[in-house]
Amino acid sequence: MATETAETSSPEALPDKPSRRAEFLAFLTLAVLIWPVVAVGVVGGYGFLVWMSQIVLGPPGPPR
Repeated sequence: MATETAETSSPEALPDKPSRRAEFLAFLTLAVLIWPVVAVGVVGGYGFLVWMSQIVLGPPGPPR
């Protein structure tokens, strides 16, 4: 069986470094598109959880 050895010092083995423009576009995508959607989803999910718990358990407050 032949085994291949990968040379880690060769330039072909190293991944390309992302450009400044690519990093800026990735940041812009995260900051403008993804994180607002995640934030709305988390807040909406929490609101839905509270709403459903009040339907099942009753509204908060002192017992009658």
